[in-house]
Amino acid sequence: MEVILRNAVDKLGHPGDIVSVSPGYARNFLIPRGFAYEATQGNRKRIAFEKSRLEALENERIAAAQAIADKLAEVSVTFAARVGEEGKLFGSVTTADIAHQLEAQGFKIEKRQIELNEPIKTLGVYRVGVRLHADVHPEIKVWVIKQ
Repeated sequence: MEVILRNAVDKLGHPGDIVSVSPGYARNFLIPRGFAYEATQGNRKRIAFEKSRLEALENERIAAAQAIADKLAEVSVTFAARVGEEGKLFGSVTTADIAHQLEAQGFKIEKRQIELNEPIKTLGVYRVGVRLHADVHPEIKVWVIKQ
């Protein structure tokens, strides 16, 4: 099924792009959430007129995300945790913990925007990615120290 993207979608495309996706993905995810609409003949004509507006809107989103990314690049988050033998934590540091610390520092970042493959379970310094936009992925430093 072909759809026309209204917003940038990771690993799929940018606003105004006509992409081919599975019908279930289009009907159950992209179209209901407003990320895309069906690529009918009428919509194809409409997108030609809207493309410049969508590109300007997308550029504003990228600029806003880049401004936040510049601030986030200078941020480090520190967690003091109880440690057992061999430097392993009692518990772990998760995306929710990192999001909470960032919120305390004035950033509105949801836990699903934080790119952490698995919870942090040992002491050290980690570089953790934050997905602000499909094209903007700053990294923050996460320090896990002994309590």
